[in-house]
Amino acid sequence: MKDQKEDEKNEQTCEEKFRVSGSDIVEKIKEIVKEGNARRIIIKNEKGETVMEFPVTAGVVGIVIAPILAAVGAIAALVTNATIIVVRRK
Repeated sequence: MKDQKEDEKNEQTCEEKFRVSGSDIVEKIKEIVKEGNARRIIIKNEKGETVMEFPVTAGVVGIVIAPILAAVGAIAALVTNATIIVVRRK
């Protein structure tokens, strides 16, 4: 069975980067998920180290995304600035 990363390699994707302050991370993630064309979201700290990475599947709704947003909120408390990398379908 193929995993999502393998599917991304076979599918045309592009990356978009956003620099946000720690307090804005959760709102930006909500905005990205609401847009609906993201495949994967990666959050990196000021040093460029990946602190969180998760797939975004079609049809993600509030109850499914809530635990992810809680984890993102905890990360937001630990970082002052972050880079959000969004892998999107073309």
